[in-house]
Amino acid sequence: MSSRLIYGCMTIGGSWDDAPHDAATVDRARAAVHAALDAGITDFDHADIYAHGKSEAVFGELLAEDPALAGRVRLQTKCGVRLPGNTAAPGAPAHYRLDRGTIRAGLEGSLRRLRVDSVERFMLHRPDPLADPHEVADALDELRREGLIRSVGLSNMSTRQVALYQQLLTTPVTALQLELSLRHRGFVEQQILANHPEGAEHSFPEGILEYCAADGIEVQAWGALARGLYTGAPIPPEDQHAAATAETVHRIAAAHAVSGEAVVLAWLMRHPGGIRPVLGTTDPRRIAACAEAEALAPRLGHEDWYALLTAARGNPVP
Repeated sequence: MSSRLIYGCMTIGGSWDDAPHDAATVDRARAAVHAALDAGITDFDHADIYAHGKSEAVFGELLAEDPALAGRVRLQTKCGVRLPGNTAAPGAPAHYRLDRGTIRAGLEGSLRRLRVDSVERFMLHRPDPLADPHEVADALDELRREGLIRSVGLSNMSTRQVALYQQLLTTPVTALQLELSLRHRGFVEQQILANHPEGAEHSFPEGILEYCAADGIEVQAWGALARGLYTGAPIPPEDQHAAATAETVHRIAAAHAVSGEAVVLAWLMRHPGGIRPVLGTTDPRRIAACAEAEALAPRLGHEDWYALLTAARGNPVP
């Protein structure tokens, strides 16, 4: 059985500029991808903007050098974010664009860089306020009819936006990607602060996890490790909540003889919403450490889970 974890390929392409990637970048990517596979991870997450397209290009090189690799991985990629000098002209503002031409060009570019004929899932990276949802749905359905995608994913969208695309698309919507972590825990705050004055302070889309669970849409968590804030990254001296959370993470990790990364990810995976964390590290040792979350999640008790929540929020639940 494949892991619930997803490997995020944002950093495997090296620098975020138009300089060509080198052999060392490919070597690091190869080590990371095989570490993920050794951990049982088979889903790999891309986007056209990652490292100016180099993340997809590097992955494409790995597929070309090892044809058997294609049968071991499932790919998803995203379009819609337009960055100056990357997916947009150098003088353009950063913006989002989801017209028919941009959607098709985004996918075709990704397929070319990845050196594949299709992807498992094609995701809309960010909502574009100027996009016509009917045009977006028609464009995606057309790509599926052509056999270029098998399903659609959405990213950073609200409950109503997900519902709208479900209504308009004939292609199944199979995933929603949101920033979820101990640091970005609005999905929990929204649940526990219902009918509470503090609830107004949290902007997380109301009911989105429940909606996805009811409709069989998997929830993917980007930023799941909170950039290592609780597992070794420098903590700002004034951030007492982060320091207390890191201490709690390490205490629970020691009690279970696992890594801190496993605790942080298991906290997400213990939630009944079926959350699938996306990993962004290229360090093979850290990838292996993250994989320990799979076994820890069902063993993480209520008291440990709430201890982590309490440390992260800085005060007990109401």
